[in-house]
Amino acid sequence: MHKLSEFQVNNFKRQLKSRFMELRNEIREELLSYDNQQYRELAGAVHDSGDESVADLLVDINFASIDRHVHEINDIDAALMRIAEGHYGICIECDSPIAFKRLLAYPAAKRCIVCQTLYEKTHAAKIPPDLEVNL
Repeated sequence: MHKLSEFQVNNFKRQLKSRFMELRNEIREELLSYDNQQYRELAGAVHDSGDESVADLLVDINFASIDRHVHEINDIDAALMRIAEGHYGICIECDSPIAFKRLLAYPAAKRCIVCQTLYEKTHAAKIPPDLEVNL
């Protein structure tokens, strides 16, 4: 693998900034949708625990989407910082170059595929299932 050219880095920088703006707009739109009449009607229409569960699920799904966007924005911000510091395209774990194809697929990648795979295996979310029952 070779070091990225200035042209390649600048191209990734443009892509990252563009995606950052897309995500920012998507988050703004999703947050504005919470004020939508549809949500007020749904909340007012809750009559039993089943209806309440559906309403809660819809809100949770929207918050999960925003959470994913925020995580991606953080990754983009970190990638832009690595560009500014001259470390873009270098794995934060092993200091090896990140494969160009990986950067094409996800320009905010901070780890090479080997280190990312290991990270995912060792840092997998171990969230216990919610067994709460509404009676």
